[in-house]
Amino acid sequence: MSTPIPGLASLPVRDAVRVALLADAPLMDLVKGVLDWVPEKQAYPYIHMGGTVETPDNAHDRHASQTVVTLDIWSQYRGYAQALGIAARVIQALDHTPLVIVGHVHRWTRFMSMQTLTDPEPPGNIRHVPMQFRIGTEVDPA
Repeated sequence: MSTPIPGLASLPVRDAVRVALLADAPLMDLVKGVLDWVPEKQAYPYIHMGGTVETPDNAHDRHASQTVVTLDIWSQYRGYAQALGIAARVIQALDHTPLVIVGHVHRWTRFMSMQTLTDPEPPGNIRHVPMQFRIGTEVDPA
């Protein structure tokens, strides 16, 4: 058995978040996809797996990480009602919810922030709601 490599939680955390969102039937009724890469002709609304920031959170006897995952909600609905409704469902699906993270032990998931933005490029009909979640993990000793 090999020793786990410390850190490197970003990819398995992103995968676990995406799996949790895809498994949430009410959320999937609201969006056209949860995507790591967005095709040019993607239908709205959708969630894009945005950037990830991972920082070590080690102790004397364990390797751990805190990973901040950004989820970008994109909508063409007039106003923010649709995007904010999707954001509320994302919070229900992830905040304080256990995740199955390959090679890591999930410790906690916390909703951090959300912002409403309007794409300024003409025709200006795209709403963007970036959200951030902080996820605590430890390298699985098994």
